[in-house]
Amino acid sequence: MSDTSDFGTFGRFVETPVAQMPPEMKAAYDFTRELRGLVPGPHKIWLANPALARTIVPTGAYFQRQSTLTKAEIEIATNIVNGRWRSPYANYEHEIIGERAGHLDARRVEALIAGLPTSFEDPRQQVVYELASALVAPRVVPLGMYRRAKELLGDAGIVDVAVLLGWFTMVCMTLGAFDVPADADGLDQ
Repeated sequence: MSDTSDFGTFGRFVETPVAQMPPEMKAAYDFTRELRGLVPGPHKIWLANPALARTIVPTGAYFQRQSTLTKAEIEIATNIVNGRWRSPYANYEHEIIGERAGHLDARRVEALIAGLPTSFEDPRQQVVYELASALVAPRVVPLGMYRRAKELLGDAGIVDVAVLLGWFTMVCMTLGAFDVPADADGLDQ
């Protein structure tokens, strides 16, 4: 083993200060800030591949502004998938976001992350919980669950849940590859 550290500024990832970014990376950084208002978590890492960053950042921005799902519903699915992939950073961040921005009860958020049973009084939130849990398990989505989801969320909402789970799987895989801990800050830029 080498005497050099395997850790950078954001887990194992060594961020490039904005003033030192090559033009393509700086363009991806600016694009991310334009769409998201900041360059959060895994987006810092995706800048290492500017072409990919410019392709995937709009999906995350979609869930911030245009999704058919409410913030609470997004955080239900997000906390389920983050818990499934055991991502310290994503779990830490979205436990807080689920409570503060999603207005979810802390014990329910804890149950989502831990994979424990919970329930929601709101029928849409409940069906998002059931659908996301089945898809992440992985299990088959039974016909009755599909029909409830279609009635409450419509096809667009079912697609949003499925793609959101894929999005946060990608987030968790990125964070895991670079061993990003729960309390990572990265460079302030």
